[in-house]
This record gives sequence, C-alpha cells and structure tokens, in this order.
Amino acid sequence: MTDTQLRKPQHPAFLAVAERRSATVQLRVADTITAFAASMRFVYLHGIVFAVWILVFERSPWLTLTLIVSLEAIFLSTFVMIGQNRQASFQQARTDHDFVGSELELHTNTELTKLVHQLTTEIHARLVLASDGTPATVGETAGHSTI
Repeated sequence: MTDTQLRKPQHPAFLAVAERRSATVQLRVADTITAFAASMRFVYLHGIVFAVWILVFERSPWLTLTLIVSLEAIFLSTFVMIGQNRQASFQQARTDHDFVGSELELHTNTELTKLVHQLTTEIHARLVLASDGTPATVGETAGHSTI
C-alpha cells in the first residue's frame, strides 16, 4: 500500500473538514508545518543544525542555542495543539455524520416495524375463527370469499 493510499480520506465528514481547512491560507500553512514537524526529516535537520551550531558558531554554555530551541519548542507545541484541535474537529464532524445516519436508520427501522405490525394484524384478522366456528382460509376476509 502506498503512502498516498494510506492518506486518502474516505469518510464524508473528513472530506468536509478537509475542505473547510484548505479554504484558508493560515490553516494550510499550519497543516504544512505540522506535517513537516512530525517527520523524520525534521529530526535529521535539527540534529545536523544543532551539531553545526555547537561546533562552529557558539562555545559552551550555548546560550543562544538554548534560546532558539526554547522558542522553537513554544511554537511546535502550538502546532501540536492546532493538530489536536484539527483532530477534535474531525472527530466531532464524524460523530455528527454518524449520528445523522443512525437517526435515519432508526427512523427506517421504526417505519418497518410499524408495517410488520400492520401486516401481522391483517394476517391474524384473516386467520381468526369465522363467526360460525370454522377457521377462515387465507383468501376469506370478513365474510367475503375469493375464488
């Protein structure tokens, strides 16, 4: 299975959320940064940059590097929260979509149950003993016989 097949959204609620998110530039930028920050390229790049910084630009105790890493951690935690909000939004949309489907299914089942009850009542009425004490046949209804 390829990477694009794994990421292909299928659920209608997810498609609606993805469409809303792609409508604004800010959300597209946040999604791009979050996707990059959650990749191994991000980890490798930071390992190389930190090693070069420590070896070339700054000597112990690396005050500037500490400041940069702290600021980056603040921004990355913000992007993590954006991602969590995105997931919560998707989950809520999916739940709402599933609820509507369940309600429709419940309504359909209720209508089918009413129809089954009505048919059962009609069958019972046709099979009840006739007024003279003999059982009515399936074709006889309320004193009328069919040929």
